[in-house]
Amino acid sequence: MIPGEMTYIEAQGAGGPEVLAPKRGPVPRPGAGEVLIRVTGAGVNRPDLAQRSGRYPPPAGASPVLGLEVSGRVASLGEGACGFKSGEEVIALLAGGGYAEFCLAPAPQCLPLPPGLSLVEGAALPEALFTAWTNLFEHGHAKAGESVLVHGGSGGIGTIAIQLLRAFGARVFTTAGSEEKCEACLKLGAEAAINYKTHDFVEKLREITAGKGVDLILDMVGGDYLRRNVEILAEDGRLLQIAFQKDSEIRFNFLPLLTKRLTLRGSTLRSRSVAEKGEIAKALKKKVWPQIEAGKVKPVIFKTFPLAEAASAHRVMEAGGHIGKILLAAG
Repeated sequence: MIPGEMTYIEAQGAGGPEVLAPKRGPVPRPGAGEVLIRVTGAGVNRPDLAQRSGRYPPPAGASPVLGLEVSGRVASLGEGACGFKSGEEVIALLAGGGYAEFCLAPAPQCLPLPPGLSLVEGAALPEALFTAWTNLFEHGHAKAGESVLVHGGSGGIGTIAIQLLRAFGARVFTTAGSEEKCEACLKLGAEAAINYKTHDFVEKLREITAGKGVDLILDMVGGDYLRRNVEILAEDGRLLQIAFQKDSEIRFNFLPLLTKRLTLRGSTLRSRSVAEKGEIAKALKKKVWPQIEAGKVKPVIFKTFPLAEAASAHRVMEAGGHIGKILLAAG
């Protein structure tokens, strides 16, 4: 039975975590091609923090409720939604609406829960997997034997990226903000983890690679990292920029892009079409689900909060001490 009302988290105006509060409202009804999911878990991501503070509005037509990824069970299907059945355990990538007991997802953006994972664990996968796979392997063309630098290796995307790259035979280096975080990255398969608060990652990687540099970089920091990333890229290297935790506007010398034949590519996931995200989902099921089933890729979960404590989850993420994913449990 699908109830008429549900609990969801409302951002009562732009501001800090204190603006988040539980509220009751109607359960959404699936439209054409949509799946209604009874949510078990929802991932907490940095774009949620940006949206809450008023710096990252949802795209047109998306739910104003926070939440870009969920796990749960199919509650009902809209007209034309195929590939799933009522009660099936799924994970889904959303454009919004995940901080709730029920949410809508386009059917192409849903995937069956990978074997061996609990439903709550599944909530930690969609945003990180879609982002890491499409950038590292579809845009960055990562190959076995190549050297890859993943900034922020202890975060939700970073922990998945390290495991994916190792599963497909790449050498992985990473940066993190404490010795504890660096140790966690090493356990996940990184060849070297550099504490950016105590070491210059450019100098350390020059030593490690005997001056060659790295073939590929995944960066969500921006700011002065752009210059330093270009400095440590090898000839014909590729830089993938997926976010800006620092400035998005800097003064920059583009000459090394020419002399080293570098590629600089930017990417966002949320604004891409359902069809594009559906193609990524197909690739994940074909290429990555076997790696998860084999135990080579598994979400790292730092802490799970009840849905009603979303504000506390945001405070923990903003504090920056976590390793892996922060989740909300809705059911």
